[in-house]
Amino acid sequence: MWSEPLKNVNDNQLKHWATSAGIILAIMLMLVKIFASLYTGSLAIFSSLVDSVSDIFASVVSLLAVRFSALPASFSHRYGFGKAEPLSALAQSAFVAGSGIFVIYEGINRFINPTPLVDTGLGIGIMIFSLLCTIALVCFQQYVAKKTDSIAVEADSAHYVVDIATNTAIILSLGAVKFFGIEWFDPLAAIFVSVYLLHNAYGLAKEAVLLLLDRELPNEVREKVIAAVKKCDFCHGVHDLRSRDSGGVYLFELHLELDGDLSLYEAHRFTEIAENKIKELYPKSQVIIHQDPAGFEEMRLDNNLTK
Repeated sequence: MWSEPLKNVNDNQLKHWATSAGIILAIMLMLVKIFASLYTGSLAIFSSLVDSVSDIFASVVSLLAVRFSALPASFSHRYGFGKAEPLSALAQSAFVAGSGIFVIYEGINRFINPTPLVDTGLGIGIMIFSLLCTIALVCFQQYVAKKTDSIAVEADSAHYVVDIATNTAIILSLGAVKFFGIEWFDPLAAIFVSVYLLHNAYGLAKEAVLLLLDRELPNEVREKVIAAVKKCDFCHGVHDLRSRDSGGVYLFELHLELDGDLSLYEAHRFTEIAENKIKELYPKSQVIIHQDPAGFEEMRLDNNLTK
């Protein structure tokens, strides 16, 4: 539903809007949850409040990362600043994990020292409002993350995807307290939220670390690149393809095998054609191609890689 009105908006603007929307929503929900948590005494709502505070931190970090990663390459950083996005995701995962551990501690304490709740109906209403707002934000952020390949927006959206599940669990737990008098459902829901937070933090940290370590792009991307180059009449082979993701920008390096009798001018012209074939597939990509004479024996990266 977002594609039509936003199709002409550039990627950096979309990422800015997506992260800004996350900050605005998190602040709004934090304020209403502070009131609901203090008024009802619900630990489940308090856990959701802690999650909203972590969302504010995460969204601010994402916004800064998106802005920083969009800076043009400089003399000192000629690959650009795309690594700012996985760095932000790593920081977010640490904060989310800390929040989850804190709420688990409070949940165990509430089991040991039960606290009665008041006016759970108000809490249910606030959490339903929070759920609907979060669903709208996630739909928008998922659209932006898919269109721009931004891990920062994807990481920010992941927090709110978790919120949908946790808000639903909290609504159900408050309903159990209100209609059936099962008081222990409240700390149980809080612990459930926290375990979910820890799981989510692990996933974010793992993905961020893999990107920072220059993990290869998916096989389907690599296969498309190789196939596109091999379709060129002048191509005698492709080897030593290396690829990585830098803030949504794909970087490719490969060796192109050409007729050894070509002039330097012709080899360069053919290489430009091959680069453009790759950029037709991935318009934002950066491509470096080394020319090799076909049949030339040399040490190849492909023959020395470990599993």
